[in-house]
Amino acid sequence: MKATAVSLLALFETKMQLEVPLFQRQYIWQREKHWEPLWEDIARKFTDYLDGRKDAPVHFLGAMVLDLKQTPATHVGKRQVIDGQQRLTTLQIFLSAFRDFCSEHSCEDMAKECANFTLNKGMMADPEVDKFKVWPTQLDRAQFVDVVGSGSRVEVLKRHPLRKRPYARGFDPRPRMVEAYFYFYEQLEAFFIGTKAEPPLAADAPLSARVDECFQALKGALQVVEIDLEQGDDAQVIFETLNARGEPLLPADLLRNFIFLRAARRGEPQEALYKQYWARFDDPFWRVEVKQGRLLRPRSDLFLQHFLASRLTTDIPIKHLFVEYKFWIDRTEPFPSVKEELACLARQGDDFRRIIAPAKDDPIYGLVTFLDAYDVRTSYPLLLTMLDAGLDDTQWAVVSTVLESYLLRRAVCGLTTKNYNRVFLGLTRSLRRDGVTPENLAGLLAAQTGDSTEWPADDRFAEAWRTQHAYHLLNNPKIVHILKRLSDTYFTSKNEGVSFDHPLTVEHILPQQWADKWPLPDGSKGMTTAELWTAAKDDPRAEASRSRNKLLQTFGNLTILTQTLNSSVSNSEWDVKRPELLKYSLLPINQMLHDVTQWDEAAIAKRSDDLLARALKIWPRHV
Repeated sequence: MKATAVSLLALFETKMQLEVPLFQRQYIWQREKHWEPLWEDIARKFTDYLDGRKDAPVHFLGAMVLDLKQTPATHVGKRQVIDGQQRLTTLQIFLSAFRDFCSEHSCEDMAKECANFTLNKGMMADPEVDKFKVWPTQLDRAQFVDVVGSGSRVEVLKRHPLRKRPYARGFDPRPRMVEAYFYFYEQLEAFFIGTKAEPPLAADAPLSARVDECFQALKGALQVVEIDLEQGDDAQVIFETLNARGEPLLPADLLRNFIFLRAARRGEPQEALYKQYWARFDDPFWRVEVKQGRLLRPRSDLFLQHFLASRLTTDIPIKHLFVEYKFWIDRTEPFPSVKEELACLARQGDDFRRIIAPAKDDPIYGLVTFLDAYDVRTSYPLLLTMLDAGLDDTQWAVVSTVLESYLLRRAVCGLTTKNYNRVFLGLTRSLRRDGVTPENLAGLLAAQTGDSTEWPADDRFAEAWRTQHAYHLLNNPKIVHILKRLSDTYFTSKNEGVSFDHPLTVEHILPQQWADKWPLPDGSKGMTTAELWTAAKDDPRAEASRSRNKLLQTFGNLTILTQTLNSSVSNSEWDVKRPELLKYSLLPINQMLHDVTQWDEAAIAKRSDDLLARALKIWPRHV
């Protein structure tokens, strides 16, 4: 048995067919478990090359076990795939999507180049079969031929159109390889062409140049381990060994071994260094698993991931963590000694613990509580950088206001969160270069433009505040945070402090089912949603009902209550609901309703403006 690391494309470069034995299972890979992680690996290397980071470490996509197959005289040699057939098949599907994307977007030279890695050329004994670089099991061949052999997205779609399910929502599923092809094609289109929410990388360069750079990444930055069986090797034993289920080492385990092995080689005291700096990471706190994407990861791995991202100012997937860390240390030698390296890790580990388990008297408590409610953990590399800079409490107050204003305004305006990873890594990079100060942070955010990154100005924020369906746009914790902060602005030195043992929930003052008990301004009965569907457009009652419904979900009509009180008054008319609110709710935001004798459109608009004025002070746009 001989193992060799080879380029992804080298597998398909020669005139050869990799044949999957008939007894192997059909193609079973799925989007979430398999296609998405593979695309993340490929897109990461595409990004490295477009960013000029061609010296980044090579990424291995896995191992392929191949056995030379005895074939009659033919112009195409054959090898049998003992292990790795799912990955090999998927890579061919991806290359076909890449080829067809290039062809459809007028990158014909690159499309022809890609074709060399999907189809054999020249003389063949059986051209209809031998032309394919991979030949799957019998039941998969028809769909594989349609995907790899069609030559265009339009042709694949013609052979496998989407068909609506009769008497049901959605579409009938297409063959799995066809779905994989369209998944990769859509990802390539989003990556190179972009969307409104997320423009493509290096958009100033021609598409053909970007496609060529990414093809070079396929050639040089993505590799597989090719294991060739030799005479006497037992293919079944090797297959079973490779697929045995052992307990894999975590990235933190690999890094610890790497760090302390280097300490021993340099003559630095391992035990003393362990006790002083690393022992804290063996605390049970760090072994608690947290959901990260599709998987659960221990906190120690998440810390190391965000720490390295803060230093390299680039995205670091956990599965690449050890390779990237080792590459960073070997290439740049950022620390004069292992002791300095461990001291930095220990210091930043303590910082990370402050972020994910903050004490209430910590100056960053309000900010990280907000980030948790709004699920913006992509900001952690930035926070680690700022904590390492040693900002004082006053500076943290400014940083908290700036970041919360930026994120909350975008959330209220319904702007995308997809680009946040890139935004925060860009901020980290700029602050490391220009200085970690609140003023620099505010200036960098104010300079962002476009829907994917801008910091909404007052007029756009105000328009969204008054008109957006906040309860549909934001979830309960996000709205509770906003209303709780607004409620706090009503406190004065004369008020007693109020704390809650039970969580608060959002309550619609004008209830969502208002038609029966809340008459319209002219005294007439409102229309239900079902009635509005059939009402005439010029019906005054329908128009008044629609106008009321537009205000129903806005901030002016929302408040916060305990769940028990919420349930008891939910759909009651105002004369019943108001006394209950005043009797049982101590929150100032509800006590302010004391003098409101009628709750209607005018009252909602007035309260909306009052809350907006307070919101603009809490979350100002710093320039």
